[in-house]
Amino acid sequence: MRLPHLIPPWLRHYQSRWLVGDGVAALLASMMLIPQALAYAALAGLPPYLGLYAGLLPLVGYALFGSSSVLSVGPVAVLALMTASALTPLATPGSPEYISGAILLALLSGILLLLMGFLGLGSLANLLSLPVVEGFVSGAALLIIAGQIAPLLGISSNGDTVLEILISTFNHLPETDREAALLGLIALASLIAARLGLPFLLRKIGVGPARSKLLSRLAPMLIVVIAIVLTTIFHWEKELPVVGVIPDGLPHLTVPSFNLGLIYKLLLPALIIALLGFVESLSIAHSIAQRRGEKLNTNAELRGLGASNILSAFSGGFPVTGSFARTAVNDESGAKTPLSGVIAAVLIALLLLYATKVFTELPICVLAATIIVAAANLINFQGITHHWRYDRTDGLAMAGTFLGVVFFGVETGIALGVGLSFTTLIWRASRPHIAVVGRVPGTEQFRNVLRHTVKTDSEILFLRIDENLFFSNINAIEERLFVEIKRHRNTRHMVLILSSVNRIDSTAIERLLQVNRDLQSRDIQLHLAEVKGAVLDRLGHSKLLQELSGRVFLSPYIAELALRHHQISDSDKPSK
Repeated sequence: MRLPHLIPPWLRHYQSRWLVGDGVAALLASMMLIPQALAYAALAGLPPYLGLYAGLLPLVGYALFGSSSVLSVGPVAVLALMTASALTPLATPGSPEYISGAILLALLSGILLLLMGFLGLGSLANLLSLPVVEGFVSGAALLIIAGQIAPLLGISSNGDTVLEILISTFNHLPETDREAALLGLIALASLIAARLGLPFLLRKIGVGPARSKLLSRLAPMLIVVIAIVLTTIFHWEKELPVVGVIPDGLPHLTVPSFNLGLIYKLLLPALIIALLGFVESLSIAHSIAQRRGEKLNTNAELRGLGASNILSAFSGGFPVTGSFARTAVNDESGAKTPLSGVIAAVLIALLLLYATKVFTELPICVLAATIIVAAANLINFQGITHHWRYDRTDGLAMAGTFLGVVFFGVETGIALGVGLSFTTLIWRASRPHIAVVGRVPGTEQFRNVLRHTVKTDSEILFLRIDENLFFSNINAIEERLFVEIKRHRNTRHMVLILSSVNRIDSTAIERLLQVNRDLQSRDIQLHLAEVKGAVLDRLGHSKLLQELSGRVFLSPYIAELALRHHQISDSDKPSK
């Protein structure tokens, strides 16, 4: 009886007229996935063909459990970089131990995501603010570009930061492989020209904006094919580093080795990869869903990404998440449901079964060029100035995370980003907005005196506190209250409007007690208005209501009437 619930909603309600759109989208997205999968596996320090494995079953896993109609899950540049960063200190890139570590990293990330999804922890996406995520992605993109200059030129380099990598690359410049450098630079120039100029040229000849943009996104696949053809014809594989042998057939399903010592070392990187992959994927899916008028289920997204990573691990892959570029291609080419991802997986499977030899002679320098162009698209320098203009704390958070990744490496950059997220949150909460308010004439509404024309009384000071009251901000609130008392020297009644206060801790209650006593010594009564029930309950268990020199009113308007006409009676007192 419950079996139908195991079938995804999109499949239960699938309509045959959607099949063409899903099929076309799958073909175009898989054409884009092939070069990216090979390139990102190399970026992760793994044999390139493992990128194809990571782009196979994860598409099916997300289609079964995810909630976005077009999100394309698979290898991405940022997670590939984080995989390399987590594993390089533990094993030699490309070694069996390194590959086992990547598989275990995918499995741990998948298990963590799946658990969070079943526990309903979709709100964890809010742990990292948008400026911090953008700062990290931009910094990681710059780090990726710096790391790909060496393979572009046919040399080697090492380092954990942009500066270290660039210095190492500069020291190895005399070893530049001229043939690799020439081919790599031509591929890079072609990719840049295709990205910047091809849409314009296509529009000139009458191709629509959406289609021209879509075709320009497929330029990397065309350049990869051209590079393979030229290498085959002129036998460049004898002089250039190439992808090499790609095993025929589908990946063998394997059970990752459970090394407790390695699990302990990889658990924190796996958690970071899981959270960052979730935030990045959710932001991509959310932007598409908003435009399509669809709703996302954050917990389903966690489960979908969790299943994708677990399936990647069992098929010998590495951590995966949603791809912005491939998702955009899916959307632009008319995908209607996650079936497009399933069809794309079938196409990748056919490639692995019958066409792997095609990509064995793909030059590494061309892969490096595709990575550089893809990474450059992730850099968002304008975001720093935008966030700075909107909110300087957001601008500092983004800039700090970006510089942390660039100058200190991935782990430090992530730690700095998380720290800045919480620091920004605490900083804002510790500096609450407090407004002096007055009544709008002819109404019972009270508004900020700086923004509206209002009526005030020199003996009654109304202050609205727009934040919860707790140990971190009560000092700032207390200081502001007495600043306003100095500005309004005729004050005899201070009314605190607590309509925005949902919580109050014991420290704040004790400080309000002291404020009440200080005001009373100055012959000023303290009153409260619009106190929410939960807050009033907390106050009822303290001495504040017993010692309060004034009263608790239902609204500022009632307080104004009572205080102006001296109509305070015992009936106004709260129950004790």
